[in-house]
Amino acid sequence: MKHVIVTGGAQGIGRIIAQSLLKVGYAVSIFDMDNEAMEEIKPQFDKKRSAFFITDVSSEVSVRSSVRASLKKFGGIYGLVNNAVYEVFKPMSELTLEEWNRAIGTNLTGTFLCAKFSSPHLIESRGSMVNMCSTRAFQSEPDTESYSASKGGIYSLTHALAMSLAPNVRVNSISPGWIDVSAVKKKAKARQVELSESDHAQHPAGRVGNAFDIAQMVMFLLDSANGFITGQNFVIDGGMTKKMIYLPSPHLD
Repeated sequence: MKHVIVTGGAQGIGRIIAQSLLKVGYAVSIFDMDNEAMEEIKPQFDKKRSAFFITDVSSEVSVRSSVRASLKKFGGIYGLVNNAVYEVFKPMSELTLEEWNRAIGTNLTGTFLCAKFSSPHLIESRGSMVNMCSTRAFQSEPDTESYSASKGGIYSLTHALAMSLAPNVRVNSISPGWIDVSAVKKKAKARQVELSESDHAQHPAGRVGNAFDIAQMVMFLLDSANGFITGQNFVIDGGMTKKMIYLPSPHLD
């Protein structure tokens, strides 16, 4: 039974990834800081093939401890999905250094630490790592400095790890676009956003994305049958980053 660690796996995209992995036969360790969210979802998970670890991915001590505990539970690590995230969107003049450091610490340093302590076991299993990047690593809206910087770092860290861990571990990243996870949260925060026809229509794929779109790519990249893919970033955004947004002009043919 192949064992995969999913960070930030108690809510949102991470939760759907963890559930999807369980459905196809993986064992899953969920690393998350939100114990309330983890306790809510535990009854939905197979007790023999899942384990939950309170983990601050920005802390070396916490990551090391959780990796060791997950190894004790499942005996090895085949996959690592670095999905834990901290988001803060506000004008740079209002962004505190603490908020900046938390975003970099959770998103980028957390990816590095989980890779560092999991990699010896991924090498042993000839496994796969998937890092959650973002389309915001390549294009921006205002007031996204800490998030965009951290995701840009994950993009670069991914191809660096792919070279350092070659040929034994494949390392890739996924860059989601608009993925609606408003209802995939703990009960205190789950509120389904009402998506409009125009929200869906602006996407060349005809709809806003959902967490299953990302989970499908994670499972593809974890699968050893796809062993010739490493060091790559996969944009899952319904085609939005390929769409010109200029208004029609009489001067353009």
